[in-house]
Amino acid sequence: MSSQTTLTHFDERGQAHMVDVTTKEATHRVAVAQGRIVMNSGTLSTILQGSAKKGDVLGVARIAGIMATKKTSDLIPLCHPLALTRVAIDFSSDEQQCSIECRATVETVGPTGVEMEALTGALIALTTIYDMCKAIDRAMIITDVKLIEKHGGKSGSYRHSPGP
Repeated sequence: MSSQTTLTHFDERGQAHMVDVTTKEATHRVAVAQGRIVMNSGTLSTILQGSAKKGDVLGVARIAGIMATKKTSDLIPLCHPLALTRVAIDFSSDEQQCSIECRATVETVGPTGVEMEALTGALIALTTIYDMCKAIDRAMIITDVKLIEKHGGKSGSYRHSPGP
């Protein structure tokens, strides 16, 4: 097996283990993930007007996303706890598509990347939007959650390129 196809979370006997990052160099690492939630137009209007009964939907979702990035190692087995240096959760709305996109940017200086933290932050922010608005729209769909880019570390940079 080449080094690119070797699963690093399993030892030579196939047993799961946390990857040893002791000898890895601490570098500046950045990851960006995004996803979106599709809803009916009335739900989108309620969110954008700030008139949801549960309060500021995007404000609460932003805090939930930030908190989730800091708890990623508690949620995903074998994920290293990291000292994050920056987390940004940003939203943009698309009235034509009746959706809200969430973009999570996470940074650290350390021996391992922050891709899982970015994905977790985006997904939990979107799930919080669902939770706060489910009383008016249970048909919302969380979709297109993906890693957009990552930088730093031995493997270098990655940018998502949309397929055909």
